[in-house]
Amino acid sequence: MVASADVAAAVESVKGIVADAPAASVAAEPIVEAALPDSSPTLPAETPPMQVATANTPDPVLNDNGTEAANRIEILDECLVVDICVDRYLWALYQRTPKEDTNKVSEQRKVTIRKRGKTRTVTRTFTRLVDADFTWKDPKAAERAGMPMMDYVIGGMDRGFKLKLFHALHAAEQAGLSPGITSAFRDDYRQAIASGLKAASNRSYHGGSLRGGYGHGLAADIVSVKGTTRGQRWIASEALWKWVDAHGKEFGIGRPYLDRDPPHVAPIDGREYASHHGGTKVRHAEANTKKHTKLVMRADRGAAKRTKNARASKGRTI
Repeated sequence: MVASADVAAAVESVKGIVADAPAASVAAEPIVEAALPDSSPTLPAETPPMQVATANTPDPVLNDNGTEAANRIEILDECLVVDICVDRYLWALYQRTPKEDTNKVSEQRKVTIRKRGKTRTVTRTFTRLVDADFTWKDPKAAERAGMPMMDYVIGGMDRGFKLKLFHALHAAEQAGLSPGITSAFRDDYRQAIASGLKAASNRSYHGGSLRGGYGHGLAADIVSVKGTTRGQRWIASEALWKWVDAHGKEFGIGRPYLDRDPPHVAPIDGREYASHHGGTKVRHAEANTKKHTKLVMRADRGAAKRTKNARASKGRTI
């Protein structure tokens, strides 16, 4: 497991990339443009290169109390033009997170009961909670896909969703919530070996084939790594999820299933979230439509019954 210092190192790698850019170009050319893929945004041409160098200077800036006060938000905003930095940050969060879960295991036992004065032996089903470690699942899926772990787990997510997740989790880190990622991209095979509450193998928003597959993963599972015991980490995770409910929309993410699947987050402009939250009015409208349809059907049956009775009555009077 990677310590929290590695997350800071990932942030500092972003700082290094941005800080090194002016040294390579101090002329009129935009300092970031040469390092960007075609689809990435660039700095406007009229922005003086020295502005960026000053805003993101590698020299530490001290607060009144003498502590370092680097503008990390500004530095991380520059990371948006370097996708690999975003991947590296999310990967650091993934690496530092224990892959723990609690599964429900059902077992049948024969018990003796007394009913109406008679003793009987019956079979009852009992459910118990079992701690599980699923650290092996992502490496197995990555090996099966023939990909490095980082490329599989993080690279398989949709780019826009990664940026939203990046900003949200960095803000959560700044708020002292110590977020971590337990699961990101999943292909059909990885979804098939998942346990607990889950979608069909090819329908998962984590990256199932019916959702677009690799590069189109639109879900991740997040927890907090704060605490030395599972109980402490669970309490910290609940605080993280409440924070997402309160602030996630500012970054474009939310929890579609709330307490049914607490760690699961997705983009709020996606189909999964809308079908459980944004689609509330639609569901009410559908419910009202169904109710209206039932009333109409009842009215039609009542009218048909009255007509039939009237005909029968008329036949008897002739």
